[in-house]
Amino acid sequence: MTSWPGRLNLFQATMLEWRDFHPYNAVHAVRIDSPLDAAALRAAVDGELAQSGLTGLALDRNRCRYAWRGGAAHANIETIDWGSDWEDALACAFERHLNAPFPREGALDPFRFFAMPVGEAFFLGIAYDHFIAGGDSIIGLLGAISARYAGKAVDATPLRLYPHTHARLFARHPLHFARGLARLPALAQSCRRTIRPRYRNLEDGHNGFTFCWLTAAQYDGLRKRAKAWGVTLNDALMALLLDAQNAATPARNPSKRRHELAVASIINLRRAHGEDARTFGQFLGSFRISHPVPPGATLEMLAQDVHGATTRIKREKLFLTTLFAMAVDRVIGRLQSRARRMAIYAKSYPVGAGVSSLNVDASWPNGSGESPLYVRGVPTGPLSPIVAAVTTSGPRMCIGISYRTTALSRAEAVALRNDLVIRIDQLQ
Repeated sequence: MTSWPGRLNLFQATMLEWRDFHPYNAVHAVRIDSPLDAAALRAAVDGELAQSGLTGLALDRNRCRYAWRGGAAHANIETIDWGSDWEDALACAFERHLNAPFPREGALDPFRFFAMPVGEAFFLGIAYDHFIAGGDSIIGLLGAISARYAGKAVDATPLRLYPHTHARLFARHPLHFARGLARLPALAQSCRRTIRPRYRNLEDGHNGFTFCWLTAAQYDGLRKRAKAWGVTLNDALMALLLDAQNAATPARNPSKRRHELAVASIINLRRAHGEDARTFGQFLGSFRISHPVPPGATLEMLAQDVHGATTRIKREKLFLTTLFAMAVDRVIGRLQSRARRMAIYAKSYPVGAGVSSLNVDASWPNGSGESPLYVRGVPTGPLSPIVAAVTTSGPRMCIGISYRTTALSRAEAVALRNDLVIRIDQLQ
């Protein structure tokens, strides 16, 4: 009998359904500050994948089971010629890989690599089928590959490849889960008050991508302002997205039922699971916050309101309620057509924008060098037309904007990106 030691958690299983609608990939790229040696890079990639056991993946799509069978790695690394504008070429590579599908099931390789030389350095990129890993695991993988490429020692401790599912969290926190269920009616009411995003074609899931870096002064100013307000950096980012949505939304009538704006955030549950950095996998959850954003609301007011909501969500572990809703949605979804299922997300769980925050320093392996220049892009999926992948590394912050092209034009996405930078710049 074939052994399937891995079981996908609720978020991973939901991602499999989303990728039936459109590829659900994420893309990372790290700058390696030495010239590109294609043979040495291939050896570093193959060596790390094989030693880590990240080869021979098999997926039983219907039962949500998987197994890493092991074996040699044979990575095919694309080399990109950036022409006259390396930032534009990198964004184009991200967009292409965000929309290129991986095999649906069976034996599959969930990774694609690319390299783009820029002067005496190069960017090493990886696109991956998002169900298999969270961004922190990918940072660790790229850090280990970078160390190998530089001829440095790498941690030979085997990765743990089969983490627990989210069922363990429900078992650990039954009272929080029960209390969270009592909040489902309030969540439904919030969704009914929220303005729905508009799509020209709900079945078109194509993701566009654009990105930018903040200057060290801009990033430092944002961090200091968040600290002065008594909120987290992620709270401030969610408030910025609410503020930017408000500026881009025509005058809203507070007397109408749908007048609020909503923003969602990805949350990493690795710590809640008690897993360390040597566990390769995906521990993601999410939560949603809606707000009326009344006239005259300042960014500080929004950030503090967001902070109050996120503090309650974390304290009461309301992310369990969201995970439970995903489980219920998967059951109901089996009775719906694909078109109706995609429409349900936009109508029943409206979110104008989402944020995914990740700190490279927290996951970059020791001995792999200083915090590198790092770019990240995440998929929008059917839940939101816009997702900002905010990645911090040392004194730098990169904002990668993924957007559904059926909801925003490239010009509108770039305008949103620039608007966020201007708002952050004004905080200095």
